[in-house]
Amino acid sequence: MKVLLVNGSPHKKGCTYTALEEVAKTLKTEGIKTEIFQIGSQPISGCIACKRCLKLGRCGIEDCVNDFLDKAKDADGFVFGSPVHYAAAGGAISSFMDRAFYADACAGRQSFYLKPAAGVVSARRAGTTFALDQLNKYFTISQMPIIS
Repeated sequence: MKVLLVNGSPHKKGCTYTALEEVAKTLKTEGIKTEIFQIGSQPISGCIACKRCLKLGRCGIEDCVNDFLDKAKDADGFVFGSPVHYAAAGGAISSFMDRAFYADACAGRQSFYLKPAAGVVSARRAGTTFALDQLNKYFTISQMPIIS
């Protein structure tokens, strides 16, 4: 069994990473393999509704989203982590998840369907509840059991 953890922060080893590492440590004690996927600090475009994913079987914009989708098909579960920016999930992880979940569905891959998922958010101020709810909506739309 393998769980793919996604660090939606531009900081490779920041607070979101630290939270994901704690989750990974716990999963490893249960014999579950983990991998942290860093979305990076390069700008991630939002979905532009080009619908190339229908023909290509992946997102038409070539960046880390397609690298993630290649890994996602073999994962048994997911944890998505995000910093909280202005009382919501960060813009990079929002664009990333919009494109990843949309391209996966359009391509008929079902990389997420019925696979358990959890969200992790980190903040120094308010907004964690909304940011977590924002991440959880991707899971419910994709019929993924949410792990609390």
